[in-house]
Amino acid sequence: MNKVQLNPVGWMSQLSQVEVAKLQDTTNSELFNVFRRCCLAVLNSGVDEDNFELLFAPYADFDIRLIRRERGVKIELLNPPEVAFVDGKLVNGVHEHIFAVLRDLLFMGNKYAFVHQEAPCESNAITDMVFDMLRHAQALEGNDELNTIVCWGGHSIKQHEYKYTKEVGYQLGLREMNICTGCGPGAMKGPMKGAAIGHAKQRYTRGRYIGISEPSIIAAEPPNAIVNELIIMPDIEKRLEAFVRLAHGIVIFPGGVGTAEELLYLLGILMNERNAQQPFPVVLTGPAESKAYFEAIDDFVGATLGKAAQEKYQIIVDDPPEVARTLRAGLSKVESYRRAMGDAFSFNWSLKIDEAFQVPFVPTHNSMASLPLVQDQPVSDLAKTLRQVFSGIVAGNVKAEGIAEIKKHGPFKLNGEAALMQRIDMLLESFVRQQRMKLPGTDYEPCYVIEAQQGNGS
Repeated sequence: MNKVQLNPVGWMSQLSQVEVAKLQDTTNSELFNVFRRCCLAVLNSGVDEDNFELLFAPYADFDIRLIRRERGVKIELLNPPEVAFVDGKLVNGVHEHIFAVLRDLLFMGNKYAFVHQEAPCESNAITDMVFDMLRHAQALEGNDELNTIVCWGGHSIKQHEYKYTKEVGYQLGLREMNICTGCGPGAMKGPMKGAAIGHAKQRYTRGRYIGISEPSIIAAEPPNAIVNELIIMPDIEKRLEAFVRLAHGIVIFPGGVGTAEELLYLLGILMNERNAQQPFPVVLTGPAESKAYFEAIDDFVGATLGKAAQEKYQIIVDDPPEVARTLRAGLSKVESYRRAMGDAFSFNWSLKIDEAFQVPFVPTHNSMASLPLVQDQPVSDLAKTLRQVFSGIVAGNVKAEGIAEIKKHGPFKLNGEAALMQRIDMLLESFVRQQRMKLPGTDYEPCYVIEAQQGNGS
């Protein structure tokens, strides 16, 4: 049996005996099983695979143990993947990421009871928890320079789109902006690689490449090799809130349902009248070949949420320097607003996020079939509902629990007004045609069925 012991790094090297004892108490819990799976995903960083079953299949004999020491806790890996080692030594970045998983899932998970009903469920408490997790991850330190750009986009993108994300990252890096993404491959990796080169050219030594994931997605999107700060939030809603409160601006690259989910989440928040004055630079961008993708997204937003929602973002095609200049100009407005509000530069407290965007949506056949897919409702509510549609499809595509649900009961059934369902169907069909649902070369079998309510013109 191959055994490797790891000394604690970063904040986890400064634990009290009480904290160590609490960590050890979790070793037979459901939370520890989640921790083990996430560690195995981290050890597979850089592997080009988005099927969790295929990713984990070779490592049935992998295990992980916590070893108590007077000065803290060590981690022992049993039969870890060889891909995480160079000449028998664990890659330093992977070593750091393992302890980030320990910090976020076991230490913070035990504190907030992630797998139990006692976890925070009120809006203010959820925001406080998001802040506390980012603070413990030391993500707020250095984030007061107003230069953190969150980049969203698909893990399944074409090579020319990937190169474009690197070029945009490069232009951002030349302007000393840092990158935060979902930490996986594709449009999450490209901007980080580009920014790293831009930072090196400018001799900018404070380059940050922040990856924010969550337990049910990290197996399908293991952290890429550029991530130097890994944060794992307990669920997709906390992950999205961490993105928008940490961000000073957002770039959205081509993607699939996950990217659509992120955009709809953001628009749902920005359409809240209490955020009407909040400057939040958002740019949708891609190479010339991706123009049709953005037209489809923009048409969908216009047809469902209206012109006011379209005005919350800019679309810039095939012009990376202009993307960077636009964001740089937007950051000056963010600074002025934060100063006027007395808000922190490192964490956007003044952004109002309703509880409906914070409480986890668990995609099941019943919850998906019960979504109120009707046009006649407040724009923010419709954005929330549409976000949940795409969140459920993401789960059915790549998340272990979602895939299990589909295997057991068949595809999710989406039912609503005919006109709205047609728009959803058209957008999803465009994603399928463009191979944005799974990694290129992988056959895609839809995890959903679109149905229209009778009596609505169907």
